[in-house]
Amino acid sequence: MYQWRKFQFFEEKAVGEGEAGAAEELLKEKIVCSSSGRGQIVLGAEDAMVHVLDRSLKLTYSFQAHSTSVFFIQQLKQRNVLISIGEDETSTPEMPAMSLKMWDLEKIQPEGSSTTGPACIRTLRIFTSKFPEAKISSCLIYEEAPPILLVSIGLDTGVIYTIRGDIARERIARSKLVVDSSSNNNAASPVTGLAFRADGQALQLFVITTTSINLFDMNQQPPYKHVLDEHGCEGHSVTMNDKQELVVGRDEAVYFYEIDGRGPCWAFEGKKRFLGWFRGYLLAVVADQRNSDRNVFNIYDLKNKLIAYSAPVGDVAHVLCEWGIITILTRDHQILTIGEKDMGSKLEMLFRKNLYTVAINLVQSQQADAVATAEVMRKYGDHLYGKQDYDEAMAQYIRTIGHLEPSYVIQKFLDAQRIHNLTHYLEKLHEKRLATADHTTLLLNCYTKLKDIAKLDEFIKGNEGTEGERHFDVETAVKVCRGAGYYQHALYVAKKAGEHEWYLKILLEDLGRHNEALQYIGSLSIYERVLTLKQYGKILVQHKPAETTVALMKLCTNDTSNIASGQVSKGFGSIVPSPIDFVHIYVDQPKWLMIFLESYIGKIKDSPVSIEINNTLLELYLSEDLRVPSLLQLLDRSPDHTEGSAKKKSVKNQKSNGFVDKIPMDSKKVENGAVDVKGETNEEKTERRKKGLDLLKRGWGIDDEKPSYDADLAVVLCEIHRFREGLLFLYEKMKLYKEVMACYMQDADYPGLISCCKRLGDASRGGDSSLWADVLAYFGEHGENCCDEVKEILVYIERDNLLPPLIVLQMLAKNQTLTLSVVKDYIARQLQEESRLIEEDRRAIEKYQEETVTMRAEVRELQSSARIFQLSKCTACTSALDLPAVHFLCMHSFHQRCLGDNERECPICAPANRTLIEMKRSLEQNANDHDRFFQLVQNSDDGFSVIAEYFGRGVLNNAQKAAASASSATLNSH
Repeated sequence: MYQWRKFQFFEEKAVGEGEAGAAEELLKEKIVCSSSGRGQIVLGAEDAMVHVLDRSLKLTYSFQAHSTSVFFIQQLKQRNVLISIGEDETSTPEMPAMSLKMWDLEKIQPEGSSTTGPACIRTLRIFTSKFPEAKISSCLIYEEAPPILLVSIGLDTGVIYTIRGDIARERIARSKLVVDSSSNNNAASPVTGLAFRADGQALQLFVITTTSINLFDMNQQPPYKHVLDEHGCEGHSVTMNDKQELVVGRDEAVYFYEIDGRGPCWAFEGKKRFLGWFRGYLLAVVADQRNSDRNVFNIYDLKNKLIAYSAPVGDVAHVLCEWGIITILTRDHQILTIGEKDMGSKLEMLFRKNLYTVAINLVQSQQADAVATAEVMRKYGDHLYGKQDYDEAMAQYIRTIGHLEPSYVIQKFLDAQRIHNLTHYLEKLHEKRLATADHTTLLLNCYTKLKDIAKLDEFIKGNEGTEGERHFDVETAVKVCRGAGYYQHALYVAKKAGEHEWYLKILLEDLGRHNEALQYIGSLSIYERVLTLKQYGKILVQHKPAETTVALMKLCTNDTSNIASGQVSKGFGSIVPSPIDFVHIYVDQPKWLMIFLESYIGKIKDSPVSIEINNTLLELYLSEDLRVPSLLQLLDRSPDHTEGSAKKKSVKNQKSNGFVDKIPMDSKKVENGAVDVKGETNEEKTERRKKGLDLLKRGWGIDDEKPSYDADLAVVLCEIHRFREGLLFLYEKMKLYKEVMACYMQDADYPGLISCCKRLGDASRGGDSSLWADVLAYFGEHGENCCDEVKEILVYIERDNLLPPLIVLQMLAKNQTLTLSVVKDYIARQLQEESRLIEEDRRAIEKYQEETVTMRAEVRELQSSARIFQLSKCTACTSALDLPAVHFLCMHSFHQRCLGDNERECPICAPANRTLIEMKRSLEQNANDHDRFFQLVQNSDDGFSVIAEYFGRGVLNNAQKAAASASSATLNSH
């Protein structure tokens, strides 16, 4: 023990002059007992006075606890209650004077005129007839659960009296424990120490005598005694540590006891006058071996094996621990207060002596925060680094990981000679999951610079126990390995991490292993295959068009025959991707795109994206040229040596997989040199145009209202690529007949133009008869050597009476190549027809003139001559006509009784008259309806006839009369 280092981790605390004087005056009295707790110190004097001191050791108040003397006091921890045991005066000698009192320190009541004191809530006699009186050698109180207390009183007879229960209400139970009974030759050993040990619900009582150490289980009734040791100790040399171990001091050593017996010991020589425990430290007042009248107060740090404080003291009477301060009271009326220094001061003391290991042990033993511990280790590492002990310095720096900025250590070891230490530090960073992407980059660069493949493999792949547990940034590892040329390691990391993008990027961009990339893509889920093919499909199509197209067909048609189970993504479900999503990957391979889309629509008839597919196919069909590189050239450029030998085998497998026959056939054509790598043959272009026309016709059936493609886009494509057949079909389907005619006119296709007019100009079949007029106008302006066509057109115009002859002559007069013989027969027939119509009109005019003369004569006669009525019978009843009778100018006669109330109108002629009147009224109303008049004129083939009809009905005459009357009225006003 003489090898233990001594440090002054504690220091004496100064007490104010006034307070120190007051305390020393108080200590002039003989203090027989003491206690501390709840922020105060309680002292019991020989005259039975109890004094309560505050933090500054200033007397708060005093009170008389017992009338004669006080032997024991204890401040309870859970309640502000003080328990005292002392002797009181009794009225009879037979009544025991020893009593236990409970004081409530929260209730201060006056005692006389000048002093105050707490209220005594209970006084309890200790000795009774069943528990005979003896000298009390030790006492201890345990607070079970308020208000339950367990009071253990040790006697010099080797017996322990226990009082258990609610003492304040005197609901208690007494018991007696026999520790050491007297024999015939030897007296009983007195009880010198007591200590309670609580472990959950279990409660044990250590009992120390001068000859033995015993343990009682207080949960048993009666408590069972277990002898732990046959050696005891004197009083004040017993305490309990933080682990609830009994600490016993003897002259040769300090022993630790648990419930199963004696444990370790520390060989601290010298007589132990006092033992205590404070914040993990062992407090010991030991007699100086050189001077028996002198004592030494030591504070032992048992974890770190050092003496935290040592100072000579006098005859110690009491040692109290409160407020984090150790207070020592000596018998010569001295007070010594000792407080622990702060951690910084203690560490600074150790750093000055370069005792870094002691400092580390100190901060760890006192459970300092991790930051403080790491700071101590950093300083130790800096100290070792300055001594060029790099390995040990790195060991200390590694212990600071998580609290010290890694860049601090990395900068120190960036020297190439210390690359091994740097590598070790970076490895530890990754093991503790504290490495950043920069740390991973640096570590991998260290491996590659050292060319330590084994370490690189261990870091990347790990061992079997840790396989799959990544402790580095995946993206960084892949980038560094790729940059250093370690492609296999980069592939392994990307595959284990499920980074399909990086895995495929390495295969395709660095290694050029396209077949392997396709196989890997085929092993992914649908969702992941879609993403990867969208991203890398262009590269795959460029080098492996046939194989990539096969893979896309399986993906887009949901062909899962060769896909392992469980590959369908949970988030993506069973949704089949659209082929339109992959059009962009064929940007340099339009021919393969055409093959892919043709195969798709050949297998999937009712696709939801059929319109987009047909639009794309139509654009491909109508393109001027589809350029496709030679497959042999692709094979020669491929770095994958195994792909050349597997080419024919893959082509054969495509056919067996149910794919369209076009792919292997086209592949063989390219291999055999039958296809021009720079362009297409005319036959292939013609075949594509035929496919385009077939697509237009197939996509727009007879009964379909809308086509299975974008008609407007199709028109634009056909116009751009000058696809006449497609334009004619689309214009006709869209009922754009004039545009159809314009196509024929643009190409000067006279037979086609006439044939088209025959088909589209028949109004009885829903055609547009005005097309003949457009054709005639075309021939009248542009036609050359078109006499036969004009004659044929005039036949249809004449048949349907589409144009007046004058208009026809005006149109044809513009063409200087036409002769009169072309229209001679047409004009002759038209003149004959006009002559016939004129003759019919002349006869009708004469007839109407004669009728008009007759009507005017009849009107004149009615107005100027009398009518003679000679009818003898009633027109209604055919009976003989008698008076009263009614005669009408229409020469109808009636009995008055036959007419009833209507005598002003002939019942026979009335219906016809009403019809005429209504017609006249209607005509008068129509004369004011100008919108209807102009609408009829506009919609009629012969507007003049409409105007003539209005004149014939006299509608316009009323308007003229109204205008004339209005003008005459104006003149009269002037």
